[in-house]
Amino acid sequence: MATTLLAPQYNPAPIAPLPLHTPSAPAVVPPIASGVHDWRQSPPTIVGESLTLRALQPSDAGSLLSMLAATEVARFLSPPPTSLEGFERFITWANQKREEGSYVCFGVVPRGMQHAVGVFQLRALDNSFTSAEWGFALGRPFWGTGLFLEGATHTLDFAFGSVGVQRLEARSAVGNGRGNGALRKIGAVHEAILRRSFRKDGLVHDQVLWSILDIDWLASRSASLGLAAGHAERWH
Repeated sequence: MATTLLAPQYNPAPIAPLPLHTPSAPAVVPPIASGVHDWRQSPPTIVGESLTLRALQPSDAGSLLSMLAATEVARFLSPPPTSLEGFERFITWANQKREEGSYVCFGVVPRGMQHAVGVFQLRALDNSFTSAEWGFALGRPFWGTGLFLEGATHTLDFAFGSVGVQRLEARSAVGNGRGNGALRKIGAVHEAILRRSFRKDGLVHDQVLWSILDIDWLASRSASLGLAAGHAERWH
């Protein structure tokens, strides 16, 4: 399960920037207000019921290689690293970009495990990080387990609540039925078809442009939390 654009394209030279929509200059993010957690310097760790989202660590390189370089996972990703060293360098790059304030990458660590088996990524599309792009990739053994929905919910809560994102976009190849289904399930809105916008293995794909707005996400979360509270009252 994966979306298209947010895995940085890898080559043996230093890690390349993200393949599309990269700003011509590094994002300049406003200073964090006093008393607010600075996610740039202190990587956030989010503990859920079945997983933990945390900053990537060098020890994750081996598990990410085995999970994300698999053909069925990488099919609709920009080419991920193909070696242990490549993923080690990707992890270094990801943490550097977080410190710059333009990018966040969470490793997905299932409960009871020590290493990441997937990633959720956020990337600023403007200097204020109010407009951003997100993407995800999850190892095949964890498809259909509920990890995506839980991890995506925590990631979006972080994006809209801690980072201050107001509009969040995602791009997924039209033929990526699982990825598009996951985006629809989380509440993303199908906005457009981007014709011939993604190249992979010599083929050119159309992509679906999806979006989520902060006001829609917060309304949805408030409704779901209210419903959960109502069920709890009924059972007590």
